[in-house]
Amino acid sequence: MNAKPDQHNYSLVTAILTWCGLAVVSSLYITIPLVSIFADAFHVAPSQSSWVSSSFSFTYAVGFLFFGTLSEKYGRRQTMLYGLVALCLLSPLLGLVHSLPGLILLRAVQGFAAASFGPVVLAYIVELYPIEKRVTTIGFVSTGFLMAGIIGQVFSSMISINLGWSYVFYILGGIYLLSAILFGGLVPRGEVKKNQVSMGSTFRQIRAVFSNTSLLFCYLVTITLLFSFVGMYSTLGNYLSQTPFALSSNQILLVRAVGIVGMLASPFAGRLAGKFGAKRVLQGGLLLATAGLVIIGISSNLPILIGMSIVFVTGIAISVPTLITLIGSIAGEARAIGVTLYTFILFIGATLGPIAALNLMKFGSYTLTFEVLAFIIGIGLLASFPVKANGNSK
Repeated sequence: MNAKPDQHNYSLVTAILTWCGLAVVSSLYITIPLVSIFADAFHVAPSQSSWVSSSFSFTYAVGFLFFGTLSEKYGRRQTMLYGLVALCLLSPLLGLVHSLPGLILLRAVQGFAAASFGPVVLAYIVELYPIEKRVTTIGFVSTGFLMAGIIGQVFSSMISINLGWSYVFYILGGIYLLSAILFGGLVPRGEVKKNQVSMGSTFRQIRAVFSNTSLLFCYLVTITLLFSFVGMYSTLGNYLSQTPFALSSNQILLVRAVGIVGMLASPFAGRLAGKFGAKRVLQGGLLLATAGLVIIGISSNLPILIGMSIVFVTGIAISVPTLITLIGSIAGEARAIGVTLYTFILFIGATLGPIAALNLMKFGSYTLTFEVLAFIIGIGLLASFPVKANGNSK
């Protein structure tokens, strides 16, 4: 594990990092299809059981503000490895819980532990990999993060349908055990930098970032992305189980899985941004997502709905990595804290999305829910216009 840089098997390390990223971020999405199951199991309203998802998202977002700094003090690899071990131990415990408050509490702890991977792995790649390999590697890992949005839902749907919801967490614990073994055994230490940074200096940089008007508009766009994505999928299962669709659980699973097609656009976002500019590509992605959601809300034709779900996911898959590029360009020397704030706000949106969607369903209709979500991401589209991009980001 102390090999010289040119002795590292970068392809193998990239595969492991992508796998671990997919496994970790999937935890955010696994409870989206389980909200109605928890509501029935614990005899509560879906708006209450949605906190099983939202508690994870919130602590996951908060954890992003801390683990980047902690990893600079204690090492990138160690921080990620300890996080995987914690997830391995925590996940099976969730399957043993028989109360909703207990489940919500453990999900919050799980979310904080999961935050040890996302912000740290990107810094680790920059430190370990030669310049010519960094962009490709970050692209693979980022695609794994995005694919988790669909794969996490499909995984939990399959397991819960066939074995019960508890086994989702038992099997997830096994996946994290495998991930920790692969990571601990095959991922090199890289360059250990124990910088003397403080949380105080971090928050001073945060204040400086918030003084940039273009970044503020970028963050307004940011909160709409996973707000609409998680909100849409929190609504979709219930919507498709009702008339005129009346789909079975297995059929709904297939509709969720089809969204993977839209995720395949993500690796091309960087190339598109290089050709057309990050701001234009971001606006194109937001326009696709908005249009897809609008049509989902008004269509009663299943093939059209499935097609528009792919359009919606494509828009999100393009927007997420492009917005990272745009924020990094605008933030300049404050790039690290700018992107950290982006991830924090992104997952605050994921926290609020299911709460808003399920309350809209409770007091309104499915059409209203989808159209409000479309309106929210439409606000993100409008907020992108005042952003003043730099150089090739225009």
